[in-house]
Amino acid sequence: MGWLRGPTWWRADQRRHWTGDAVAGAVVTVLVIPQSLAYAMLAGLPPTMGLYASVWPVLAYAFLGSSQVLAVGPVAVTSLMTASALLPLAVAASPEYVALAMGLALLSGLMLTLAGVLRLGFLAYFLSQPVISGFVSGVAILIAIGQLPGILGITVPGRGVAQTLVGVWQNAHLIHAPTAVLGVGAVVVLWWARAHLARLWGRWFGAPVVGAWMARMAPLVVVLVATLIVLASGGAPSLGVAVVGPIEPGLPQWQAVSLDSAQWLSLCLPALLIALIGFVESVSLAQAYALQRQQRLAPNRELVGLGVANVLSGFTGGYSVAGGFSRTVINASAGAQTPMASVVAALLMAGVMLGFSQAFEVLPVAVLSASILVSVLTLFDAQTLRQAWRYDQADAWSWLATFAGVLVVGVEWGIGLGVVLSLAVLVWRSSRPHMAVVGRIAGTEHFRNIERHQVQTLPGLIALRVDESLFFANAAALEEKVADLLSKHSDTRSLLLILSAVNRIDTTALIMLDELERSLSLQGVRLSMAEVKGPVMDRLGQTDLGRRLASRIYLSTNEAFNAHR
Repeated sequence: MGWLRGPTWWRADQRRHWTGDAVAGAVVTVLVIPQSLAYAMLAGLPPTMGLYASVWPVLAYAFLGSSQVLAVGPVAVTSLMTASALLPLAVAASPEYVALAMGLALLSGLMLTLAGVLRLGFLAYFLSQPVISGFVSGVAILIAIGQLPGILGITVPGRGVAQTLVGVWQNAHLIHAPTAVLGVGAVVVLWWARAHLARLWGRWFGAPVVGAWMARMAPLVVVLVATLIVLASGGAPSLGVAVVGPIEPGLPQWQAVSLDSAQWLSLCLPALLIALIGFVESVSLAQAYALQRQQRLAPNRELVGLGVANVLSGFTGGYSVAGGFSRTVINASAGAQTPMASVVAALLMAGVMLGFSQAFEVLPVAVLSASILVSVLTLFDAQTLRQAWRYDQADAWSWLATFAGVLVVGVEWGIGLGVVLSLAVLVWRSSRPHMAVVGRIAGTEHFRNIERHQVQTLPGLIALRVDESLFFANAAALEEKVADLLSKHSDTRSLLLILSAVNRIDTTALIMLDELERSLSLQGVRLSMAEVKGPVMDRLGQTDLGRRLASRIYLSTNEAFNAHR
């Protein structure tokens, strides 16, 4: 269990990076404070919980995770999934709701930790990229539309896409002007800064790197300016603008999670989905940076690191956390080289909570909603859809099904629909294996598809290459292919099955091959095989079919061809 050996970044040869890590940690802290508050509100929780989830969980991952730059904390996807799971169970921000959110983090953390101990990190790769991309894109649109009421200062019943859009349209006459000015203005400024500031700064001043930093600082600047506008106008009561409200100063306190058995049971499925999506999102991001920096990532350590981070979040008043895209990008671009940057960020966040948390009480909610909207729209991944549509439309339909499922039937059902469709496509493809009749290229020992190449064949011999493992879903397809070939070539006396791509033959396929051999024998056709892999041969040799074919199983296709001359 490598995760028990502890971190390596405190070794003497790594300490030279700590100065840069300290700077990166300070930058991350400054920029993610409003984000942490906003994501907690997105989850239907008191804003303070976003700060709580940015202290102990961050420290836990820094000591147990394997990524050098992944920054853990509240993220948009898990925040929405938390709200989706808990709103049917309790009133948002109520004590019961808070307890459920803590329990959800605790359960998902325990699941992740157990999976890491059992070395189940490979399971993350069972979700295809189109499904993940479609899910995240759907969640991005769902979150963005959900911010419209907060930006416009109106109340809309329900949280679905259709309900929100209809509610905004029906209540347009109730839009609160000061709130809308702040909210819409913040969206315009943030979108412009993200899309154009770095490029224009580089053109005007010849410093694109500085421009990129200015673009990243834009959310913080917009929040500060909006706060000053509210204060200069006489405060929230004078403008009627909703603000974050009281934030209790102090560090997160350790506390038990008190839920009854029915509540724990109702949280199991949402906890599993949050654990899975949070892990996949985190590992994908961490892997990208690991490859870029020529570092190694340990999926099982990632499971344990994220798991313990969520467990501590649940016990210290926080909620579910994962590796955050914007946090990690800021962390890496600020110069972080080791997890010491996360340690510094967590300690500085604790300092903010001890002495400066009340400074954030007058943050306008509309501006936080605007920052969420602009931030999550960057998660919409049309590129993967375009690439899948050009390369493999089945994957594109998986993307679309997951995306539509999230928007129409909800987060949990959306990801479930995508996974089921992906597995169905996999089974469908496997049930229709590619098979090719091959011949020998003149003067060589190479064999290629007779429909693609000029090759030599032998009279009375059909050499059929099967490019898929044989199992219950495709056994009949092979049988039908053989019958079709025999009907077209009545002079066939030998059928050679080339099994170089077959990694496994299950019981159904074995029975089919046994019956096929007997049927061919009655028709005067000899069945033989070539290039059978060792593990397949080990199992086949123990069967009646294997014993009957013992003298007709050839090491290579070329050997089989020569034997049939």
